[in-house]
Amino acid sequence: MIFSRGTLGLYFLRRVTVAIFIVCATFFVLIYTADLIELMRRAGDAQKASTATLARLALLRVPTVTEQIFPFAVLFGGLASFLMLNRRLEFIIARAAGISAWQFISPAILLAFVMGLFIMTVYNPISVAFKNSADEIESQLFGRAGVDSVSSNGIWLDQKSADGGAILRADTAAGQTLFNVTAFVSDKDGHFVERIEAPTVDLQKGFWRFNTARIVMQGSEPRNVASYDLATNLSADELSSTIGASESVSFWALPGVVARLELAGLDATRYRLKYQTLLARPALLIAMILVAASVSLRFFRFGGVANMVLGGVAAGFLLYVITKLAENLGSAGVISAVAAAWTPAMIGAMLGTLTLLHQEDG
Repeated sequence: MIFSRGTLGLYFLRRVTVAIFIVCATFFVLIYTADLIELMRRAGDAQKASTATLARLALLRVPTVTEQIFPFAVLFGGLASFLMLNRRLEFIIARAAGISAWQFISPAILLAFVMGLFIMTVYNPISVAFKNSADEIESQLFGRAGVDSVSSNGIWLDQKSADGGAILRADTAAGQTLFNVTAFVSDKDGHFVERIEAPTVDLQKGFWRFNTARIVMQGSEPRNVASYDLATNLSADELSSTIGASESVSFWALPGVVARLELAGLDATRYRLKYQTLLARPALLIAMILVAASVSLRFFRFGGVANMVLGGVAAGFLLYVITKLAENLGSAGVISAVAAAWTPAMIGAMLGTLTLLHQEDG
């Protein structure tokens, strides 16, 4: 009996694995095709953009996107495999053999946990490396040397140094250069000292260099200088991490980036949120399996197959909305990064578990 249950578990595991793989592969092909078409449309004026280069660029960009849809691939893959097993009455046979629903979905839960660990520790660093390579190729092809603004209000930096503090606001950035910069400088006690304006500011080792700067101090006339140096503890890597996207930092590098940004007095909320989101990935995938099981284990002879499928899609959409809402609240600092990352997984797991307990155990 132990052997038979182990064999049955492996059978269920194989069916769920194949279904999830097919869904992931389908998403991958669709995303790759759409991205390649978009790149070919944009490459009309790029002389260096050959078809082979664009195909390689699209291939490097896809892993970062597919990483975001893995939870839904697990949901739809689990839903498809459970519905197929249910339609063939294999779940009924398993129940007749004394195996509960919790036992025959446990292989899928184990698979989701292993997938989550793999995505967190292996797939994410690979996708980040591919994305960074894709960004370099894209900048060469389309001339995108700059970094997009963090928000519609531009780039904001709140730094601390031995001389005091400063808040810098820039329109855009390229490498270690900020453009159209305004800096509000304060002393060690937090009192306002001066405002500095410059069209370009370069990050040097240990200081900012304001080029063609205009200095405004309270009680005195504004004055123009060719250059002005402002002390900073910010390094080039920290600047790149601050103004760049959190997707450009891998799982293993995130703790170090967070520590360095906090040491420099900069906001590391995005990176803390990204790190906690990756840590919560196994729990989120398990929640997707539980949700898929909760809407697909009803006997087919009772009918309502379309309702089961729609229920799974609706549950996935609801979890997506909850996930995005939690991310936005976490990014804005309304809730902690831990709460923002783990709340969707906990809600999904609790809803799926409660539904299964009601269905299976009354």
